Amino acid sequence: MKKSKIGKSLPIHGLAPHPPVEQEHSAMTTPSTLNLANHFLIAMPSMQDPIFGGTVVYVCEHNDKGVLGVVINKPTDMTMDVLFDRIDLKVSEGLHSDVVNEPIMFGGPVQDDRGFVLHSPGGRYSSSLAVTDEVAFTTSIDVLEAVAAGDGPQRLLVSIGYAGWSPGQLEEEISRNGWLTVGADAHVLFDLPIEQRYTAAIKLLGIDPLMLASEAGHA
Repeated sequence: MKKSKIGKSLPIHGLAPHPPVEQEHSAMTTPSTLNLANHFLIAMPSMQDPIFGGTVVYVCEHNDKGVLGVVINKPTDMTMDVLFDRIDLKVSEGLHSDVVNEPIMFGGPVQDDRGFVLHSPGGRYSSSLAVTDEVAFTTSIDVLEAVAAGDGPQRLLVSIGYAGWSPGQLEEEISRNGWLTVGADAHVLFDLPIEQRYTAAIKLLGIDPLMLASEAGHA
């Protein structure tokens, strides 16, 4: 089996966007003061994008350089035990089977050969961003070393790749009704079964998902 390209350090070298929509237009868009960090982006049911259709994205960072987020409901066929094997981490015998069998998410199309971890705060990791008191975002392998040793965060979501938007690009997509936005809920992010996260995120808006799907179908 070919080894993953995930290295000993997992830095993010800037916010490289996924292929933009109407790049010539978005390049002229003035970035807004909107800050969607710690929000969910919920793809509208009408979105036909093969990458983002049907997804919920957790926004980790939103600033004048763009937006960085992680898709939280699109599992890959890789599980944690396979990931540990690929990056040569020995798993503690006492590690709970639920952790070992947890699927790795497809976090987005940017740097999709590297790992990224959303987790509950705690521990000192070499490359980590505290998004809130409940969510941290780590790009260094030491968090996975801690998990494999049975000493990692209590709650975590591991992804391969992330989602990125250049300045003003996401705002443009939102203005065209591509996304719904709502304040994130750590329970939805970490605790709910993957297949329930999209509906649960919509319900945070006080919207009946069935009504939303119906409206999109008659757009």
